[in-house]
Amino acid sequence: MLTHLRIVMVRPRGSGNIGSVARAMKNFGAGELAIVGPARTQSFWARAMAVHARDRLTDARRYASIREAIADCTLVVGTTCRSGLYRSHSRSARELAPVIAAAAQKGKVALLLGPEDHGLSNKDLEHCQLLMTIPSHPDYASLNVAQAAVICLYEIYLASLAPAAEAIHRAQGEQVERLFEIMRAALLKIGFLDSENPEHMLLALRRILGRAGLEEKDVRILTGMFRQIDWYVKQGWKVVEEKERRGIKIR
Repeated sequence: MLTHLRIVMVRPRGSGNIGSVARAMKNFGAGELAIVGPARTQSFWARAMAVHARDRLTDARRYASIREAIADCTLVVGTTCRSGLYRSHSRSARELAPVIAAAAQKGKVALLLGPEDHGLSNKDLEHCQLLMTIPSHPDYASLNVAQAAVICLYEIYLASLAPAAEAIHRAQGEQVERLFEIMRAALLKIGFLDSENPEHMLLALRRILGRAGLEEKDVRILTGMFRQIDWYVKQGWKVVEEKERRGIKIR
């Protein structure tokens, strides 16, 4: 049921944790393990902690960047235990689990797990449409990455057993990333984004559009709109003004 759920471990530090995550994946039926950055998936501790899930380690795919790891995914969910401006919209694992389970019935879904020392960075979170957190005691809120994986996968698995809600057909991650590249360039040219910190507003836009759930046709419409803005800023305004002067329909 969760064969389209991809667990993406970003710059993992402990091979034992990789093995533990692989075991949790097999416990709850998650299909793919992806590793961003160097990692020892065949070390003694990785294999020892995986136990009967060593096939997940053998089949794990390696990527140089998060963007490559999520290119064919229609939904990307980041995990965090920290608060802050860019993380204030995070939702609990229990709340997001039905959304993830439903999306995994229609296309590939990526769940990002950050490195053990600091978790996912703000730069990493730029690729995520949704943010998941696990409520825990404020005295020590940070969970081990393998423990967090178990809890997240358990909640998603439980949600997958319930009658499936109708899921939208989301656009793939690479299509969304290209949209944001075009959006970024256009909004910088018209002065909507702060040139010294454009990612601040872009993260907010990612959050808004991530909640909406972009389908392929939505991405095409938005891409066309921002390309038109770019055209207008470069030279199109002259064409528009001339047509208005002559009373000609712009389109």
